[in-house]
Amino acid sequence: MTCQLISLNVSLAKPLLIDDREVMTGIVKRPVDGPVAVGPLGLAGDEQADLSVHGGPSKAIYAYPSEHYPFWQTVRAQARAADWGAELSPGSLGENLTLAGLLEDQVCIGDVLRFADCELAVSEPRFPCFKFNAAMGFNQASKLMAANGWCGFYLAVRRPGSLRAGESFELIPGPREVGIAELFRARVTPGRR
Repeated sequence: MTCQLISLNVSLAKPLLIDDREVMTGIVKRPVDGPVAVGPLGLAGDEQADLSVHGGPSKAIYAYPSEHYPFWQTVRAQARAADWGAELSPGSLGENLTLAGLLEDQVCIGDVLRFADCELAVSEPRFPCFKFNAAMGFNQASKLMAANGWCGFYLAVRRPGSLRAGESFELIPGPREVGIAELFRARVTPGRR
């Protein structure tokens, strides 16, 4: 399966006002062309503010399908009564990699995204928090992500190298035992084990 890296996004951690308090976050990513170096802990020029839930070797990079952006654009505009022309740019959902052609229900733990100069292994789904609501601008964003299962997924760096926006990559299947969508729903659905 061949897919594409639509956008490569990074951000340094900075304060964001959430519910009248200042919180450090790296959720508001901005696109860069690259090449960007990929090391064991992620992309050069990118930071995570709360290393207890983001970052580290198993969650070095966060990927999100571009196919979900039209949904988020519409519900965000309705929830905020925002200007319909105010589009979400790649990285707005906190992702480092905005992908095309690869959805959560097609990805399993241990699958590998093979790029020309690096390899990234799928490690786990992303579970949204209050910072996601703040970045989207409305308090139901996390609940909508959970309801749809559109969580994206974290990646561990299997082979360091570099990435550039626009490049294609191949999905190399891993053991195919646990799917991202399945694992996400198991954790966010009350009463399900």
